[in-house]
Amino acid sequence: MAQTTVALLLLAALTGGTAPAHSGLAPAQTRTAAPTPVSAAAPAASAARPNFRACYDGRCKLTLSKAVRFRVSPRFGVTRLSVSFTRTSVRVRATGPGVTSQAVLGPRSTGSVNGIGIRVVSLSRTKAVLRLAPVR
Repeated sequence: MAQTTVALLLLAALTGGTAPAHSGLAPAQTRTAAPTPVSAAAPAASAARPNFRACYDGRCKLTLSKAVRFRVSPRFGVTRLSVSFTRTSVRVRATGPGVTSQAVLGPRSTGSVNGIGIRVVSLSRTKAVLRLAPVR
């Protein structure tokens, strides 16, 4: 009988309902937990940890809170991008075997480094939003 009661309570909790009348428990004895909002944490996690693998092909949108380095396809003639920023400028440095190229961009400006186009969507002291796209 105890296993049946536990199973019925578990079923009632999972379905948001109350215990069936034949369980011997009054409806007031069942409890359901309030749902925990998850959507509030998702944007913060994605802003804190950009998906650099998405940038490998030179096409992505980045929201940065600090300087970063990530790999890009060698088809651009470079293998790594380094991005740093201040409230007035973004510096994108591309490096590869025997190659270094750099672009310094202001707010809402565009430029390119070795075939990777860079658009500064927004810029502040604490955050930079960039859009990368191949230009060739």
